[in-house]
Amino acid sequence: MPPRKSQTPPPPTEATHSAPPESFTRASAPIVRVGPAGWSYADWAGYVYPSRRARGFHEATYLAEFFDTIEINTSFYQPLRPDHAAQWIDRVAANPRFVFTAKLWQRFTHDIRSIKSSSAAAEEREVRSGFDVLRAAQRLGAVLLQFPFSFHRTAETVAYLTALLKRFADYPLVVEVRHGTWDSPETLELLRASGVSFCNIDQPIIGRSLMPSAEATSAVGYVRLHGRRYDTWFSDDAKIPAHERYNYLYSPEELSPWVSRVRKVSEQARNTFVITNNHFQGKAVVNALQLISILKGSKVKVPEPLRHHYPQLEAIADTPPAEPLLFPMKDAKNQ
Repeated sequence: MPPRKSQTPPPPTEATHSAPPESFTRASAPIVRVGPAGWSYADWAGYVYPSRRARGFHEATYLAEFFDTIEINTSFYQPLRPDHAAQWIDRVAANPRFVFTAKLWQRFTHDIRSIKSSSAAAEEREVRSGFDVLRAAQRLGAVLLQFPFSFHRTAETVAYLTALLKRFADYPLVVEVRHGTWDSPETLELLRASGVSFCNIDQPIIGRSLMPSAEATSAVGYVRLHGRRYDTWFSDDAKIPAHERYNYLYSPEELSPWVSRVRKVSEQARNTFVITNNHFQGKAVVNALQLISILKGSKVKVPEPLRHHYPQLEAIADTPPAEPLLFPMKDAKNQ
């Protein structure tokens, strides 16, 4: 999700756009927010977003009409710039319930030597400069520490994780691990003791992959659905496009157990985030809308372009299509 230049004048100062989301200002029942991972994908044009965009169109503003959260991807590849964070706060201001979640820079999750490097302090300041803008506006719901499958549970990695959690302890942290060695009471105990959330994931179960779960180890609950592309998940075939790893549409039958898990997590947490990462051609948006509809027991607002490609959304759309389809397209299939 590469940063984009704002097409509007510079955003107002923090004091004028820092009205906190409703859930941060008053006591309420546990809240579940569902949304996609990222928003800047070329293949979403004409699927999620209109093919022709009005002047000043911004993806985050558009998605905030349908969702109360989005997981920021760009912060995984490079530290989030404070000016971009301020612009995005302004972009979602029309939705008082909206909060972002954001990934920690991969420098800290994919290189366990980083915390001891001479540049670690400067890199931490870079990371914090963007996150702190979101936090000051009370638009930062969680910071996700996404570790790779190769991050196995050993004495060394436990020590590294413990030190990293202490380093960023002032943020609402979530830890995502993918290898089955982390499936242990000790892992959950470490996270609970640190006030950190465990990320429950759906991924292709290959070898010692971490299995589905419904754990909550802090006031923040977190669920991520990656899809189930067994044929491309670990593929290093250069001929297979990178997006094929996330080219998967969950069926209602596959979503059902996750609805139960989300409800279980939300019973233990104050704020629960459910993030769909199967992003190719808007499939993450389709499944996120279906999850919201099921969890709320009601129909939902559906992006107009998306319903043309995924007719199954008609069953949950709260309004008829803007233009009736003369020749409805076939349901999109898992590929």
